[in-house]
Amino acid sequence: MFEEENAQWGLVHALVLDGKGGARSIARTELDDLQLQPQESLWLHWDRSHPQTQTWLRKSSGLSEFACDLLLEENTRPRLLPLPEGELLLFLRGVNLNPGAEPEDMVSVRIFAAASRVISLRLRPLRATDELLVQLAEGKGPRTASELILYMAQYLTNKVQDLVTDLSEVVDSEEEKLDTDERYTPEHGSVLQIRRRAAGLKRFLAPQRDIFAQLTRIKLPWFCDDDADYWNELNNSLTRYLEELELTRERVGLVLEAEDRRLSVRMNRTMYRFGIITGIFLPMSFLTGLLGINVGGIPFSQSPYGFIIACLLMVSVALGQWWLFRRLRWV
Repeated sequence: MFEEENAQWGLVHALVLDGKGGARSIARTELDDLQLQPQESLWLHWDRSHPQTQTWLRKSSGLSEFACDLLLEENTRPRLLPLPEGELLLFLRGVNLNPGAEPEDMVSVRIFAAASRVISLRLRPLRATDELLVQLAEGKGPRTASELILYMAQYLTNKVQDLVTDLSEVVDSEEEKLDTDERYTPEHGSVLQIRRRAAGLKRFLAPQRDIFAQLTRIKLPWFCDDDADYWNELNNSLTRYLEELELTRERVGLVLEAEDRRLSVRMNRTMYRFGIITGIFLPMSFLTGLLGINVGGIPFSQSPYGFIIACLLMVSVALGQWWLFRRLRWV
């Protein structure tokens, strides 16, 4: 019921984290009079395209005009910006897994985080927040604001792993087919799409790796003691995925090069055979043309064995050519 009411205001989710891994949902009308307990934290997840979201953010959120402008900016990239009083802005990206969308189109989440409050904005639905809701419903979710943004970054990164694995498996299949079947021809459009997808993902996710590296060095008062270790692990994981994407691009290039070489060898072999056949039949054509001239004095024209002799002569010429080509190692 709260979700339907909140949707009218552009508020996708409004949750109070209980500090034990669970959360309770609240309505939009409860925000003004909400009093948090010491162990509780507030998470507000908004639809950035909704007009009510922009109105609330600028008039009721308590954020500075500078922070609101950044959160509502049309185009942005992964970034980390510390704010006064131990607050921060964190912009993250993830693969687009919505129906009908290309994964490299990317989805983004913009986060304002403080000691007991997290405000996140999205433009398109996020699988990461759906998984967070499941964890919170089971009582196994984040307990604090710092864990909340860490969980969200972790779920976004895990989606990258699934896509990278899928791309790598497709390239593995293409390489195996090329190795086992000499006549197999890969679909160039599909292979090139894999290469473009890997390049696009690497371009958009590389800045996020730097963000994770920065978060390992930031020491905010409301961060947990072991948060730096988890951010460092996320940094290492994303670095590995980016390296796998680069390797996928190179492997696709090798697949295309191998196919080009095979096509070139096949074409050269075919042209070589045509050249041999042409070399054999060209003298015969010359002889038949010469013997077909309607003039007197053609050898064996009066003999009943003339045709047989002419045929044997052409066979002899062909055999002589074959022997010569073998001596010259042309065949």
